Amino acid sequence: MRFVDLDVSEPADATDNLIAQVKAGDTRAFERLISEHYRFIYKTAFRWLGHKSDAEDVTQSVCMRLADAIASFDGRSKFTSWLYRVTLNAVRDLQRKNRRQIEQIEAVSSMVSEDLAPDQEDQLRVNDIWRVVRQLPEKQRDAVLLVFGEQLSQAEAAEIMGCKEVTVSWHIHNARKSLKGRL
Repeated sequence: MRFVDLDVSEPADATDNLIAQVKAGDTRAFERLISEHYRFIYKTAFRWLGHKSDAEDVTQSVCMRLADAIASFDGRSKFTSWLYRVTLNAVRDLQRKNRRQIEQIEAVSSMVSEDLAPDQEDQLRVNDIWRVVRQLPEKQRDAVLLVFGEQLSQAEAAEIMGCKEVTVSWHIHNARKSLKGRL
């Protein structure tokens, strides 16, 4: 008896068809596109910013920008890679406008008491690490968050960052050197 592996997922070109409909002005297709990718945008923004309200602001901003920005999607890369880039640009815009992010993270960290449970201590350590990662230079931070935070390959990170894979490796190498002195 031979088993056939059936792929029951949506066809690969379903997103392409949806994008074509959006480009043609179909508002329902745009709503579906937003609905399908809203969580992805929010999760990405939250990973970079570390604050729910900032991530929500960026997510809303990306959704509003998407109506115009979709015209620039040419299909040479995966839609999610392109959407990562749009989201990261919105994150950077917010960071340039609002530098209070680091102060808020440090204020929350300082409120923690000494009698934490072991799992809370572990979570605090993880939060401290991400806090320090967010303070790295932009390219190093982006490389570390994409590869270790989002668990993408270095090739995928390179596509999103618009550079070569070896450049991503170099940024991660430099980030490791910087983090050793800070942690």
